[in-house]
Formats: sequence, structure tokens, C-alpha cells
Amino acid sequence: MEQKQKGSVVAAEGHSQREKQWAANSSVLAAVGLTSFKIIVGISTGSLGILAEAAHSALDFVAAAMTAVAVKISGKPADPEHPYGHGKVENLSALFETLLLLITCFWIISSAVRRVFSGKVEIVVNLWSFLVIFISIVVDISRSRMLSKAAKKYNSQALEADALHFGTDIWSSLVVLVGLLCVKLGEWLKGYDWLNYADSVAAIGVGLIVIVLCAKLGMETIHALLDSAPKGLDQKIITAVEALPAVVDCHHVRIRHSGPQIFIDFHVLLNGDQTLRDAHKLTEEIEAVVRGLVPNADVTVHPEPD
Repeated sequence: MEQKQKGSVVAAEGHSQREKQWAANSSVLAAVGLTSFKIIVGISTGSLGILAEAAHSALDFVAAAMTAVAVKISGKPADPEHPYGHGKVENLSALFETLLLLITCFWIISSAVRRVFSGKVEIVVNLWSFLVIFISIVVDISRSRMLSKAAKKYNSQALEADALHFGTDIWSSLVVLVGLLCVKLGEWLKGYDWLNYADSVAAIGVGLIVIVLCAKLGMETIHALLDSAPKGLDQKIITAVEALPAVVDCHHVRIRHSGPQIFIDFHVLLNGDQTLRDAHKLTEEIEAVVRGLVPNADVTVHPEPD
């Protein structure tokens, strides 16, 4: 019976790993297609806004590829050298993604500023300019929802970072779309030549959006790498455990993340006169209570005699 249960657990873990990997791999394919399309249209039209989006999508490809690799490695079971598993690979992937975002951001803003001050704007806005942005928005909405669903289902920080990234891409694409519309209006309306700079301004807007993304993603990654516990979770655990009649006290709660896995250990004061069997049974009840707060958590209870 026990072997059958273990087999079911292993099968469920294998299914979840395959689903996470599929979500990550499909994101890579979408990034490749969008990047290629944007580069072609951006170069042919001379739109810095679209080229900025192409650079952003190229970065998406690198980030998505890193996520796919990170998800694969983080799915490996714990071993003697990695007793807490390989989940931190996801956090390292997110950190590297943040650094790439910052580099791209500086390139976008500096290129746009140079174009604005040079006074030379040569840009062709046509059907392809708008089509590539519309397709980008549709694809980003689709994959952002898919990644967000998988991230919540399997508590994957790497997939969550990707979902946040592509959700932000939607807004940056909208900024570029507004810039293209303004340039087109400048072609139709006499005396409004200044609207030609809207594309460059849109590119700066994309860069600023990327900065915001970097700040948020970077802080989340640093907190994860430094084993920062979710705010208030320790007190919730103490309250829930001490609510059990047989528990005298709960203290020294420690919480750490390793990718999608969360590890929790704490000490409890119990009746020292009870048998070892009864104490073990009580620790299992305590673990069940904690997992009610944090599903799928790896819980370790250290019983101490009162």
C-alpha cells in the first residue's frame, strides 16, 4: 500500500514537471517568432519603437530559454550535495534575467534620446508596423495567462517571473502603438511635424517600463536568494500550531524557499511524559495543520519536553 502511494506521488510530480516544462518551452517558441518578426519590420520601417520592442522580445527569448532550463534543473530531486533540492536555480535565472533587462533598458533610452536631439527622424509607418504590434499583444496576453496559471498551480517563481515579464510587455507594446499612431497623424496633419518624435518618446516609455520591471523582479529575486520568509507567515504558523490543545508552545520558526518548494521547521513544547509513539503522532498532526496554511510545504517539527 505504501509503495503504491509513493508511486502515485512520483507520477504526480512527473506530470507537474512536464506541464511546467511545456509552459516554459512554448514561451521560448513564441519569443523566437516575435523577435524575428519585429526585427524585420523595425529595420524595414526605421521605427526605433519597434526595434526597441524587438530588443525587448530578444531579451524575452533569453529569459524564456533560461526559465526553461531552470525549470528542468529545479525539477531534479534532492541529493547529498543539494539536500534542499535544486530550486535555487530558478532564483538565479530570475537574477540574470533582471541584469539583461537593465542592459536593454539603457540601450533603448540612450538610442531614443540621441534620435530626439539629433533632429533626424526617418521612419515609415505602414500596415506592417501596426500588424506586428497587434500580433505581439495577442501573443503576450496568451502566454502571460498560460504562464501565470502554471506558476500559481505549481508555485514556480521562474514561471511567475516570466508571466510578470510578458504581462508588462503588453503595456510596452501599447506605448509603442500610441507612438506609431502619433507619427501617422504627423504625416496626415500639416504643422504637426513634432509628432514624428512620438516613436522615440514611445521607445523611452518602453525603457522606463523595463526599469520598473527590473526593480520589482530584482527585489523578489534578492529576497528569494537571501531566504527571506514571507511576511507574517511565521506568526500565522505559531498561532495555528499553538491552537492545538496538546501543544504548549511553538517557537524558533524558520522558513526558506528553494524555487517552487518551501521549507518550514520549528520547535514545539509538548508533554514530556507521553510516549514516543504519541509524540510522533502529535507531530504528524502539527505538520498537517501547517500544510493547511502552506500546501505542499516540507515541514520539520522539533519536539521538546515541557
